[in-house]
Amino acid sequence: MNFLIVTGLSGSGKSGAVNALEDIGYYCIDNIPPQLIPKFADICVKSHGHMSKVAIVTDIRGGELFYELDSSLDYLRKSGLEVKVLFLDASDEVLIKRYKETRRRHPLDEQSHGSLQKAITMERGILSHIREASDYTIDTSDMTIAQLRETIFDLFMDNPDDRMSVKVMSFGFKYGNCREADLVFDVRCLPNPFYIPELKKHTGLESCVRDYVMSFDSSKELDKKLKDLIDFLLPLYRHEGKTSLVIAFGCTGGKHRSVTFAENIYHYLDDKGVKSRVCHRDIEVGKL
Repeated sequence: MNFLIVTGLSGSGKSGAVNALEDIGYYCIDNIPPQLIPKFADICVKSHGHMSKVAIVTDIRGGELFYELDSSLDYLRKSGLEVKVLFLDASDEVLIKRYKETRRRHPLDEQSHGSLQKAITMERGILSHIREASDYTIDTSDMTIAQLRETIFDLFMDNPDDRMSVKVMSFGFKYGNCREADLVFDVRCLPNPFYIPELKKHTGLESCVRDYVMSFDSSKELDKKLKDLIDFLLPLYRHEGKTSLVIAFGCTGGKHRSVTFAENIYHYLDDKGVKSRVCHRDIEVGKL
């Protein structure tokens, strides 16, 4: 079981880190009082694997209760649970800038009598021993949100190369565009099996249709160029922190050409070890 405590300075990017952790399968809970962490951990252990990756955010927002974090961590470790601590940090200058941009109050605003600099200094003092004892420390001062996501993926994803899942779809333009797609490829430019009587009632899931569609030089060339383009694009999307990509192929009815190409690209990605799946939106439309 992966049990991660996420803490750090207010404004350092804990929310962004949690969003990234959720994208890689962590069950995340925010702002839990430290004294409840052992009880929650017990629930996770008894979930029989349903909650095998857990991240809990606890920080100075808990007020006096936050000081019980050390005893909660000691309890968990003595009980045999492997617990890791992720600490997020940033420079005073950057934290002040972020607070001015969001116009939010610092959790220690009252104790610091409205001085943001003093509040940050106080928080640093309170968290200093946790920072020193943390397993991972990320300074987000010079990071974009995408770079923070990339760092989280590198640290906590089981297989960093598997950080993005790809959904490959086919659809028919006559039933509407594919609104969920990130990339749409129109393959209506290719010969249509619909007009071949013996192929009309078959689909691109069957070899007779696939063989016909791919028998043309234009289809073979398009297939090659699409694979080259996708090979070029995937690393760029991963670098930007994208965790899911939808690639859609459209033809007139969504049963022949688009299905053929969706299947081709899906199997190509699957053979390369890319986490992927395929679905055919309109393949059953109008079928009796």
